[in-house]
Amino acid sequence: MLKNFLALIYRRFIVAGRHSSKGLKDAFHKEEAFRFQVILSVFLIPLAWFIANSYQQLLMLLMALFLVMIVELLNTAIEIVVDRIGPEVHKLSGRAKDIGSAAVALSMSLFVLVWGLISAANFGIIAS
Repeated sequence: MLKNFLALIYRRFIVAGRHSSKGLKDAFHKEEAFRFQVILSVFLIPLAWFIANSYQQLLMLLMALFLVMIVELLNTAIEIVVDRIGPEVHKLSGRAKDIGSAAVALSMSLFVLVWGLISAANFGIIAS
């Protein structure tokens, strides 16, 4: 029983972690948008500590930031699968890519809203 449990932990965390690491490296090296977001996050994560007045605000700032990167990774995966199917232009392929791009745009809008409102409230631009 313990041996099976340890094997499960190994498969779930170690093997899955390797695949995740490989995917992150691939996205960073081959996807300009993701690379830009990662580099930007190097500056935004410390800035979030400066902007936030509470751990709840810090969590909201970081969640909005990481949501953009997560959605960008999912959009990239969709685009790769669509491109794998074939190079010909197809209406459904275009729709899939457009919808993935719309998801990224919505996550970025949420990022701007969360960061903007928290920053404005904490720096006295608007009443909190």
